[in-house]
Amino acid sequence: MFKTLLITLLIIAISFALLAITIIIKKNGKFPNTHVGGNREMRRRGIKCVQSQDKDARRDNPMRVSESSNK
Repeated sequence: MFKTLLITLLIIAISFALLAITIIIKKNGKFPNTHVGGNREMRRRGIKCVQSQDKDARRDNPMRVSESSNK
């Protein structure tokens, strides 16, 4: 049981090290931005993520209903 657990932890540690190798080696290394808004071509085409579109729609909607409850 202990041997299996130790091997599993070793495999996980090696996996994390391999995933982070470019971040460790590069100067000022950081994870790539995989968000839709971080893609230059998507921004050029005017494509945004759903959360950003929803936020913009709620902010710019002149027909919105006030959510305050003044009874």
